[in-house]
Amino acid sequence: MNYGILLSGGVGLRMDAKLPKQYVRLKDRMIITHSAASLFKSKHVDRIVFVMDEGFLDEVKRDLSDEGLALSKFMGVAKPGFNRQDSIRQGMKKIEEMAGPFDKEDTVLIQDAARPFLTEEDLDQMYAALNGHDGVMPVLPMKDTVYLGDGNGRVDQLLPRERVYAGQAPELFMLEKYERSVAALSEEELARIHGSTEPAILYGMDIVMIDGDERNFKITTKEDMKRALGVINAE
Repeated sequence: MNYGILLSGGVGLRMDAKLPKQYVRLKDRMIITHSAASLFKSKHVDRIVFVMDEGFLDEVKRDLSDEGLALSKFMGVAKPGFNRQDSIRQGMKKIEEMAGPFDKEDTVLIQDAARPFLTEEDLDQMYAALNGHDGVMPVLPMKDTVYLGDGNGRVDQLLPRERVYAGQAPELFMLEKYERSVAALSEEELARIHGSTEPAILYGMDIVMIDGDERNFKITTKEDMKRALGVINAE
């Protein structure tokens, strides 16, 4: 079974909006609706868990129905954790609660609700690349020269730009192994995790990188929202 976890627990402070950014409307639909639609439409994703405040669930469901999407893939809602990685842990717990013990062939796709432009082609590439690996992470090459600081405001060393990448979401993992990688973290380690792939790397999982998609950006700031509106209006 191929599961999807849609993370929607953020509060969007940098957007300076009355609502968390994922519930702000991007033209005629909430940002989360655009993001969720890519999972509901995908031939790859079988079941989906939302990690979110349940107070927004009815509106999200109405939005998805207005988009003409059947909700048969929807499994349920998990409460957001204390950070992004803990929210992922809560999402996996919800999957196990609803579906029972994980099978060795189960996969989990972890997507941000604030990334509304994921395409089916992006997902095709991810699931194709998973064959023979434990996980897949889309990445973007660094365009600028990259330096490592010494912690005191001075340059310590130049990093080889051709080996440095910016990770994107969604990230795709073999579920059973990935759940073990997260379970192996202490609470202190869990609090320090920033990217979904970090626990997998620490656990020794085999993660392959594929080309990311510049269009699949995350809406974080007002400038990102302006860019997103430009994309929507150009469609």
